Amino acid sequence: MNEAIINSKKAVVSEIAEKMKQSESTVVVEYRGLTVAEVTELRRNLRAENVDFKVYKNSLAQRAAEEAGMADLTKDLVGPNAIAFGGDAVAPARVLAKFAKDHDKLVLKSGIVEGKVVDAATIKELSSLPNREGMLSMLLSCLQSPIRGVACAVKAVACLLYTSPSPRD
Repeated sequence: MNEAIINSKKAVVSEIAEKMKQSESTVVVEYRGLTVAEVTELRRNLRAENVDFKVYKNSLAQRAAEEAGMADLTKDLVGPNAIAFGGDAVAPARVLAKFAKDHDKLVLKSGIVEGKVVDAATIKELSSLPNREGMLSMLLSCLQSPIRGVACAVKAVACLLYTSPSPRD
C-alpha cells in the first residue's frame, strides 16, 4: 500500500478519535434508505445545533474507537453509519431522535456520552432532555421562585397599608 494513503488513513483515525474524546456526546446512526433530500434536511437540522455529522469508513471508525478507549462502540460500527459529534451533551441525541420519529429509516444505534459508551435506549432518554440553555433557564426559574414569593408578599402588604382607610378618617 502506498505510504501516502496509509498516512492519510492514520490522520483520519486520529481525527475521529480526537472528536470522540473532545465532544460531549457522540451518536452513531444507520442512515440506510434515506433519500438525499432527507439527509440534507438532517444535516441542516444538526448544523443549526452546532453538531458535526460525518460518514466515515467503518474500519477507520472502529480503529478510532479503540484508540479513544471506546472499544465497546465497535460492535455497532457495521453497515452504512454516520456519526454525529456535539459540544452539547443533549443536542445530537435530541435532533437525531426527533428526525428518527418522522423517518423510520434512520436508526439510532449507540453513542458516547461524557466518555461512556451508551446504547440506543439511553440516547432516546437523553433526547427528551432540554438543551443546556433550557436547563439553565429551569434552574434560574427555581432559584428566583422564593425571591419572587417574598417580593409579592411585600407588595401585597404595602398595597394593604396604602389602600386601607387611616384611623383619622
